Amino acid sequence: MGAERKTGTFLMNGMIASSPIQAPHMAMARNLGKINLGGVIFGCKNNTIKECLFKQLFGLPAQHFSYVQNISPGLPIFLFNYSDRKLYGIFEAASSGQMNINPYAWTSDGTERTLYPAQVQIRLKLQCQPMLENQFKPIILDNYYSPHHFWFELDHAQTGKLMSNLSAMALSSGPLAPQNINKWTSTSQRLPSVDKRERIGFYELPVSKKVETSYNSNMKSSSSESSMSSDVQDMLPDSFLGDPMAERDEKELMYLQLKQLVLNRQSLDEPMRGHAIKNSPCNDQSLRHKFSRAEQAISEDGKNSESSLDLPDYPLIIAQLLQGMEELRAFKEEQIWKTEQIKQKLLEAEEEISQLKRQFIPADSISDPSMVHMGAGGIESNENLALDFDESILLVGGYDGVSWLSALDLYSPSQDVLKSLKPMSSIRSYCSVVKLYGELYVLGGGNGSLWYDSVESYNPMDNQWSLRPSLNGEKGSLASAILDNKIFAIGGGNGVECFSDVEMYDINLGRWISTQSMLQKRFALAAAELNGAVYAVGGYDGSNYLKSAERFDPREHSWSRIGSMNSRRGCHSLVVLNEKLYALGGFDGSSMSSSMEIYDPRLGKWIDGEPMNEPRGYIAAAVLKESMYVIGGIQSGEDIVEPVECYKEGQGWEITNLKASGRRCFCSSIVLGQD
Repeated sequence: MGAERKTGTFLMNGMIASSPIQAPHMAMARNLGKINLGGVIFGCKNNTIKECLFKQLFGLPAQHFSYVQNISPGLPIFLFNYSDRKLYGIFEAASSGQMNINPYAWTSDGTERTLYPAQVQIRLKLQCQPMLENQFKPIILDNYYSPHHFWFELDHAQTGKLMSNLSAMALSSGPLAPQNINKWTSTSQRLPSVDKRERIGFYELPVSKKVETSYNSNMKSSSSESSMSSDVQDMLPDSFLGDPMAERDEKELMYLQLKQLVLNRQSLDEPMRGHAIKNSPCNDQSLRHKFSRAEQAISEDGKNSESSLDLPDYPLIIAQLLQGMEELRAFKEEQIWKTEQIKQKLLEAEEEISQLKRQFIPADSISDPSMVHMGAGGIESNENLALDFDESILLVGGYDGVSWLSALDLYSPSQDVLKSLKPMSSIRSYCSVVKLYGELYVLGGGNGSLWYDSVESYNPMDNQWSLRPSLNGEKGSLASAILDNKIFAIGGGNGVECFSDVEMYDINLGRWISTQSMLQKRFALAAAELNGAVYAVGGYDGSNYLKSAERFDPREHSWSRIGSMNSRRGCHSLVVLNEKLYALGGFDGSSMSSSMEIYDPRLGKWIDGEPMNEPRGYIAAAVLKESMYVIGGIQSGEDIVEPVECYKEGQGWEITNLKASGRRCFCSSIVLGQD
């Protein structure tokens, strides 16, 4: 009954325990948290819509239960018919989302198990004409990951707009669903907070089996699937199939509809009453008088139906009702606009709060002298600290457990102080960073739901960001390196496929040029430059996590294989210390790893080093003054690792008591001041 989504074997942004990590555009869901879920679209076809409506039951394949389980009674529900590409509604959930409410639904003879066990019981909320795809697509455009496929989860803004547009096409009657469907009562929705997801982002890897975003090919379809069956027509409102009353006298039909409207006025007016504004035209006594007068006239006229069309006041009644409906519609549009404005202000306020939190030292840190700066007037904000870029690590974007970040922070391990610099132009995580001619370059990445092709650079001299030429394609979880004063953007993925592609940026040319591709596709890889060559290590190729590594030598103009690591790993880090490569942590296909491997180009092989104290992936790792620092990252599920670890050659790993860097994962790091 539901439509299965296109999946693939593709690494993305982290993992949950031993579950595979999923890519956002390969995943079957946006993974909106329950508080941010505003509505859900279910799917059907001509040969299943009758059963959906008759049984008051919608369903999707089991893979969609990750968000169907977040459905609570009263949540707005919509039904998309893949046969005619129309959206039907408005429905609401009459139960919580569950597995196998009817384990034999939408099967040919009722003996086979359903292909669509992620189910919810529904009831009619407001009967409306269906919306064509070209009407609703602009509203949920962010959900489209291909020209004809979209995610079914809706946020509050999308749900509100769909309901508003469908409500404008509301019908007064019609056999859309069985007559025992409960009458709609207004339900209020909480305003969304920032785009926080109950599962961190979309950092799970999908299962290896690909599923087409369409109905399961094994589902039997009738020979007349291209057109509605007569039984289905009986279940649908007249406006879905053509109005059988179209030949009736136009005035009589309008009168009957207006009469029905007046009789139902109270049920329509009651939900609006709670939301009305005192000074609104909809709340004015004159408007109520118009309805009362019209209702009284029609009620009296109903006693003598034979003269119903001869009322002297009939034109006046129609004019009053139409005027009242126009005022109601204008009021509703005004409320929707105000709600959207409030939502936008809330998002902006929460982003400002997030930025302000990062600009002040926590109260519990005052007892630690290394966390504060004492000025002539007492304790000063860390904004006033003159931190040295040579002594600090830049932390770029990521996720702090509450919000996806656009922040750029300068972190000093020696003082354990975090100073907020000017944030990036947009929220950005899973990006890659390099330094060129003293500036920080941030490449690609995403905002928690979409990948970017954008590039921006930060100049520490004036604390300003500048937009740079975009990459040739959207990509995240890529790697980068500097070679001969040129930036190399390496591998990554766009949610549909993993890349072996390599792009090169020459600042003199001012654009990105495709150059020699790697030997293997690598998503969530790590890369670094050492002794005039670029090394690309590990990652995910769309099917497997990789041990393999390869090197690009500009003198050979090609990539060549080097010795493989001892362990598979993706979403790891690669740093250079004392002319050796260090591969740190990451995901090995079943869990996050604490292992470390060291590659010495003179030996040509990887050697196991001392493991970190904490398993973690998607970490911020950087070398500062002969010490290697590992900050944040994911351990499993939503567990962000807080302890900062420090490694010195010959001394091993040490868990520090540094705290100012805070909670962060999916971020990038670099030391800008060192050569």
